[in-house]
Amino acid sequence: MSSAINCGKVAIVTGGGNGIGREISIALAASGAKVVINDIGVSLTGEGGSATPAEETKRIIEQAGGEAHINTDSVADWESAKKIVKSAIDKYGRLDIVVNNAGILRDTIFHKMSVDDWRTVIDVHLNGTFYVSRAAAEIFRKQESGSFVHMTSTSGLIGNFGQSNYSAAKLGIVALSKSIALDMNRFGVRSNCIAPFAWSRMTDSLPTDTPEQVKRVDAMKAMTPDKNAHMAVYLGSDLAAEVNGQIFAVRNNEIFLMGQSRPLRSVHRSDGWTPDEIHEHAMPALKSSFYSLERSGDVFSWDPM
Repeated sequence: MSSAINCGKVAIVTGGGNGIGREISIALAASGAKVVINDIGVSLTGEGGSATPAEETKRIIEQAGGEAHINTDSVADWESAKKIVKSAIDKYGRLDIVVNNAGILRDTIFHKMSVDDWRTVIDVHLNGTFYVSRAAAEIFRKQESGSFVHMTSTSGLIGNFGQSNYSAAKLGIVALSKSIALDMNRFGVRSNCIAPFAWSRMTDSLPTDTPEQVKRVDAMKAMTPDKNAHMAVYLGSDLAAEVNGQIFAVRNNEIFLMGQSRPLRSVHRSDGWTPDEIHEHAMPALKSSFYSLERSGDVFSWDPM
């Protein structure tokens, strides 16, 4: 980072041992923050557990002159999430930034998805984001400052195949972030989302069965995880004091402000509507504004710049 914009601040990064989380942890430390690296070291599907990834991230931070602390509690349980926040207070005496990055994948086509695959992904992504944010909320309220940075995904904002659990969780995080921003703005607390594009464990499982898929994966490999770290560092800093309730996407060297749901078109009938009249009049008037069944790769169809 070019300046110590978070000097003296304390940050928690969940899932901070690998991929995007590692790069955000390193960048926050480089910006002057003391970082709690929360990572239980599980596989992409949430199995196993080891502190090794977090230890490697901590070593990188300390070799560069930064300061970091490891926490291995799970975000997917309320009592455990409270321990994550407590570890920051116990170690550093304060908390200023929470980056909700922890995540797993259990990709399955919808009609074959198990209840366990649904619940596990929702627990880590959506419930985990709520638990850690809620645990930090009282601290932020009392000190009248704080920044939440949540990782969403274009799989939720736009759509994708075989990811109904992940997509639902990631879109839920957007609504949660906006609610936090509305509820806590009066306390000087901010909440924003990043939809990252990056080659990481989360994308390493993408299929490469066709030439088109190979081309897409090759393009994604150029989008290294560190590209997203700068946005997270900025949103956590006082430079972003006027940025609240927003959704950003970072795609290599591009930054997008993503839309939020608003009315597109309307039709009115003074006597109300019957099903037949909806079919004959309302739908033809509205149809030109329908969204097509696109996935993220269809919308972001150009090569990353």
